[in-house]
Amino acid sequence: MADSIAPIRACGLGIVLSLSAFLRVAAAAPLNVVAAESVYGDIAKQMGGDRVSVTSILSNPAQDPHLFEAGASAARAVAAARFVIANGAGYDPWMNKLLSVPGQGPRDAIVADKFLKQPSGGNPHLWYDPDLIMAVADAMTAAFAAADPGGTDYQARNTAFDTSMRALTDRVATLRAKYNGMPITATEPVFDYMARQLGMEMRNATFQRAVMNDTEPSASDVAAFEDDLRQHKVKALLYNTQTTGTMSQRMRRIAEQAGIPVVGISETEPAGTHYQDWMLAQLDVLDKALSK
Repeated sequence: MADSIAPIRACGLGIVLSLSAFLRVAAAAPLNVVAAESVYGDIAKQMGGDRVSVTSILSNPAQDPHLFEAGASAARAVAAARFVIANGAGYDPWMNKLLSVPGQGPRDAIVADKFLKQPSGGNPHLWYDPDLIMAVADAMTAAFAAADPGGTDYQARNTAFDTSMRALTDRVATLRAKYNGMPITATEPVFDYMARQLGMEMRNATFQRAVMNDTEPSASDVAAFEDDLRQHKVKALLYNTQTTGTMSQRMRRIAEQAGIPVVGISETEPAGTHYQDWMLAQLDVLDKALSK
């Protein structure tokens, strides 16, 4: 026991570090956080500030996330992580494989689908639910504070985040009062969770799931979708800007020909943008399209 608390001497330098001083130096290193998706990396940075070093694996808005395959660099990052933030719900199954390999030290995972109030029903685009994002932020705050006591005022950062999120939740409430019950459709179920918050009627769900899962929609689903557009049974088409499938492009062309507003929606948070601003910007575009 005595050896464990003895001073540590740097050979040839005459420097003596007590164990407590050594631990203070070790604690000064930021927490190493790896996020499967950049949206969670952004939240982690907002929660931890300079006390976290964040790597986001899926961070390219021009990339189709469903086609991503984790390589050696992702494996190295996860192996060295103190915290791993994942989406779950089948969106990033490659992360499960990376986490199955023991890390280089203690490692904890925060998985967003654990904070859903209702089952996902196969829709993994969880970050379009602001309530879930705030729950994930709370979990990060608690985890970071426990691993880095005294490192920063994590709760104050969390409170500031909640305050900034109020602009988004207020905007959602305003648009819900304006568009509650309005029928819309989409090429994929990216916007589903937000549409529910807005009280909108999202049509053609079966078609959307088929496109998301890279399967062929049934002839009846295609016909129903086209009829919704041509007969103006929907007020807008939400189009996933990160996919280029022929069926999605076909529906976009039909919507444009019918004079149905087409609103671009992305799966991946744009670089240099916070979650709150990203969501608000997309709501503004949707509101503008529907107000014409």
